[in-house]
Amino acid sequence: MKLFVGLGNPGKEYEWTRHNMGFIALDKFAELANGSFDHSDFKGLYGIIKNPLFPEPILILKPQTFMNLSGTSVRPLADFYKLTPSDIVVVYDDMAIEEGAIRLRLNGSSGGHKGMQNIIDMFSNDQFRRIRVGIGEPPSKDSVNFVLGKPKGDSYDALNFATDNAAKALRDIAMDDSNFSKIMSKYNSIKRKGND
Repeated sequence: MKLFVGLGNPGKEYEWTRHNMGFIALDKFAELANGSFDHSDFKGLYGIIKNPLFPEPILILKPQTFMNLSGTSVRPLADFYKLTPSDIVVVYDDMAIEEGAIRLRLNGSSGGHKGMQNIIDMFSNDQFRRIRVGIGEPPSKDSVNFVLGKPKGDSYDALNFATDNAAKALRDIAMDDSNFSKIMSKYNSIKRKGND
C-alpha cells in the first residue's frame, strides 16, 4: 500500500489558492484513478483506491488541520496502516520552482515549506518522495498574501497545467512504483510553452 498526500488548507475561502496546489493535484489524481475521499478521520479526508491498473491499493489523504500541522494527520494514518516514509508521496506548492513546472524528488529538506516541515518533524525523517508544484516567486516580499491568493489568467492556466502533470505523475507512480527515477526524469523536464 502507498499513501499519496496533498497539502493545503481546508475551507471554501482557500479553494484554488496557490497554497492549495497539493489538494488540487490530489483531487485530479483521484478523478483519474476513479477514487474518492469517502472517509473523515485522522484529522483528514481520505480514501482507498483499488484500481486494476495499480498493483497495490493507494491511500489518498488531504489533511484538514491547516497547512502547518499537516503531519498531525499524516503520521497517525501512516501508523494505522503500518506505512513508512518510503511508502509516502507528498504533493505541495513551492515558490522556488517556476510557475507551471513540477519537480519530483526522492527525499531531502522541506525547503522552508511549513507543511512539509511538520511532516518531517512528526516522523523525524525526511525520506519522503515528493512532488513540488511550482507557483513561482511573489512579485513583492508579501509571500503570505501571494500563497493565499487565487491565480488568474495566465497564472491560473500555468497552475492548472502543473497540477494536471502532478496528477499524471501520481498515476504513473501508482502504476509502477519501482520506476520513480524514470518518472522523475520525465516530469521534471516538462516545460510549459507560452499559453498552453
